[in-house]
Amino acid sequence: MKDQKEQNQDRRSFLKATAKGTAGIIAASMFPTIVPSSVFGKNAPSNKINIGQIGFGRIGSTHDLPEVIKNEAAHVIAVADLDKNRLAKGKEWIERKYVERTGKEKYLEVKTYDDYHEILGRKDIDAVIISTPDHWHAQPAMEAAVAGKHIYMQKPTSLTIREGRQMADMIKKKGVIFQLGSQQRSVNPWPQFKRTCELVRNGRIGKLKKVYVGLPGDPAGGSTAQMPVPSNLNYDMWLGSTPEIFYTLDRVHSQTDINDRPGWLRLEQFGAGMITGWGSHHIDIAHWGMDTELTGPIEIEGKATFPAQGSGLWDVHGDFLVNALYANGVTMEIGGTNPNGVKFEGTEGWIFVSRGNVGVTASDPVAAQNAKENKAFYASDPKILGSVIQANEIHLYESPEQHQNWIESIQSGKQTISHAEIAHRSCTACLLAHTAMKLGRKVKWDPKKEQFINDKEATAMLSRPQRGKYGTNNVKG
Repeated sequence: MKDQKEQNQDRRSFLKATAKGTAGIIAASMFPTIVPSSVFGKNAPSNKINIGQIGFGRIGSTHDLPEVIKNEAAHVIAVADLDKNRLAKGKEWIERKYVERTGKEKYLEVKTYDDYHEILGRKDIDAVIISTPDHWHAQPAMEAAVAGKHIYMQKPTSLTIREGRQMADMIKKKGVIFQLGSQQRSVNPWPQFKRTCELVRNGRIGKLKKVYVGLPGDPAGGSTAQMPVPSNLNYDMWLGSTPEIFYTLDRVHSQTDINDRPGWLRLEQFGAGMITGWGSHHIDIAHWGMDTELTGPIEIEGKATFPAQGSGLWDVHGDFLVNALYANGVTMEIGGTNPNGVKFEGTEGWIFVSRGNVGVTASDPVAAQNAKENKAFYASDPKILGSVIQANEIHLYESPEQHQNWIESIQSGKQTISHAEIAHRSCTACLLAHTAMKLGRKVKWDPKKEQFINDKEATAMLSRPQRGKYGTNNVKG
């Protein structure tokens, strides 16, 4: 049996230990426990970016979603489409991809909406991908910005120059992260575009004098037969801000093949044709190499062939030739007689860059002469291509992959490689070319004021009437 001295010592030891334990409990309640980095790291659940997909067609299913879902930080939880058949396919596709990626059945239940505004209204969604037809780009982008959502959007930015300016201004005002799908800027999968622009900007071909852009046109065709609107399609909303007109399959998209090239791409009601379709890619690269990303041409002259009346439904341009002059003295020639790509010509040589035999999409038209061209990157002198860009020279923004750059920019707050102002300016150059093609003459442009100079006919083409409740003019914020 312990004496009183031993008992007092035990009591003191107990109280000391108890006090130490209590302090540990208090400390644990005040300071976080050390846990694995996976809980608080960049891929922690709290750091997941919840994304809504707007539009599930060929671009959404073959390009935008596959690239976004690769990113561990991305969490696509909703899809919207006004074609119920495509909406169902979108849900099934996204859920299956997450099962394949995680190995977990029922990893995620994707919510579906036949009106994208419901996605924008969800407070738990951080960002949206807009993979819709061209005439449905600027309005949802503006509405997404008002709702505080980050935006990845397919090119071109807008149906008209005025829409594009409204969109760029709204995105700047709201401070959200925007990325255009101008993926030729990213080093994956085509590093040759950035490399070319760096060589040009650093004088490896001398003083830049002229840029040649090769783009195909579209053929005539398409059925004009009026058809009943499919029960699965909200056709009025699909038309959006554009004029009401009867439904026919070749005006919209395939009801059986989601990857088929849709008819709306060939109709001026919904876009300008290949001048904005591929032009948004190639003219953007031309601007990058010319150091004119935030401005535009001052003179544009163009001519083009358009389908004759009675030749079918489709009415966008065929063969064309456009010449543009920039304030720095560089001229740009755009047309189908040039190889599909971009050629920079200087006082001491030239560089040509393209995707090689790879088109923008497999079903897009490619001019016959382009099929023979399989070199993606070559120059007047091969030594130019191997030139080392020194540390004190111009090094352009390096993006690993366009969608990845967007995700990383959302996380860091850093501007994307194809932010809204750059995107608007490249689209503007395309639309200016289209204006000159339609008028068949030279037009003069003030890139600072974004106005035609003393030209009422051209000025009338800066915008279009917007139908009913649809259109950028109805977006407030």
